[in-house]
Amino acid sequence: MTKKKTFVLRLSPEMYKKLEKWAQDEFRSTNGQIEWILNKALKDSGRSKVSNMKLTDDD
Repeated sequence: MTKKKTFVLRLSPEMYKKLEKWAQDEFRSTNGQIEWILNKALKDSGRSKVSNMKLTDDD
């Protein structure tokens, strides 16, 4: 498993609450949901190869 970089992310309470709900709806942790969103955005923009980044529904 690749070691993950940790960092501080500041979000408004409203945005965090919406992300938390979205994560619950998809049976993910909030952190896993944010990571999934970022991976998908990188893939969709052509900035990431699918083989290099795990983009799954289970987290």
